Amino acid sequence: MDNVYEKENKRGRIIVRASIIGILANIFLAGFKAAVGLLSHSIAIVLDAVNNLSDALSSVITIVGTKLAGKEADKKHPFGYGRVEYLSSLVISFIVLYAGITAFVESVKKIINPEVPDYKVASLVIVTVAIFVKIGLGLYVKTTGEKVNSDSLINSGKDALLDSVISCATLIAALVFTFTGLSLESYLGALIALIIIKAGLEMLSETISKLLGEPGDVEFLQAIKNTVSSFPQVIGAYDLVLHNYGPDAYNGSVHVALEDNVSLTDFDKLSREITNKVYAEHKVILTSVGTYSVNTRDDETKRLFEEIKERVVKHEFVKQMHGFYYDKEEKQIRFDVVISFDSPSRQATFKEVLADLNEAYPDYDFTLAMDMDYGELLG
Repeated sequence: MDNVYEKENKRGRIIVRASIIGILANIFLAGFKAAVGLLSHSIAIVLDAVNNLSDALSSVITIVGTKLAGKEADKKHPFGYGRVEYLSSLVISFIVLYAGITAFVESVKKIINPEVPDYKVASLVIVTVAIFVKIGLGLYVKTTGEKVNSDSLINSGKDALLDSVISCATLIAALVFTFTGLSLESYLGALIALIIIKAGLEMLSETISKLLGEPGDVEFLQAIKNTVSSFPQVIGAYDLVLHNYGPDAYNGSVHVALEDNVSLTDFDKLSREITNKVYAEHKVILTSVGTYSVNTRDDETKRLFEEIKERVVKHEFVKQMHGFYYDKEEKQIRFDVVISFDSPSRQATFKEVLADLNEAYPDYDFTLAMDMDYGELLG
């Protein structure tokens, strides 16, 4: 556990360092752009400076969010404070949106009441330098965010790279005016504002999706299932569910299929070994390892299993079945049916499967459970 906390602390330090660099760079750029924009009467450059200030504020929020998210779990929040990072990313999204809407309003005002810009060579040089600074800053922050899985840093990096494109467009507009006398300032400002608004909406959508809960990366889920299935006693791993409590902070549960002759003592030992291995390899805490008892070795049971499986998976939207058990004395068959989220009505599909089985095997009592594959693409 000490290694986990040490890794988390290191991650926090990296995020804070990248954010501080972003704050200093954006304040520096905002000051120069504001001066250039005011002296040259360029609304596009002034709005670009305001955007830099909003970026600096975003970095401040990233630092605050990281510090709060790093708090240890307590009685009030036993799963920790990791989701605070998603909230800070949400705030950053609203800041970007607000900056874009404000910029659009100001640009429209300038379109109605235009001012003729007055560019100087020094102004154009400063804007050019700002473009390269923003490209470097954006790549650094975004790459750092991807390395430590920080949505706030990734969003800040994307925003910085977007700023470099915006600054480049501003420079082009300035050159067009210098050589042709055609002023595109206000219209460019409006276009910049719309681009900022679009970026803000995309950030907002991604963050809200994570707050609502996503199934997780398919490859990550499959890797965990492979780890669980690596134990020789495990016939199959199913029903893997992960709950995200912040970047790289997962709790979950899984079911394993075992032969029906495995003792409770053996299963207790096995479940602990599975829990430890999954945490060691994937940093996922399995709070529960359930079991399906299967008995498909004798000829009669094996025949029924193959026949029923073939019939069940023929139904549209049925992805798989698992946990098959045949009780010969009671003539009872039980298993889970995994029905895709693509089904117009999962309940209707389930009833269709059950009705089909009851008609085909009237002498057997079927106990089915409707299941879902949270990875959707996993088998």
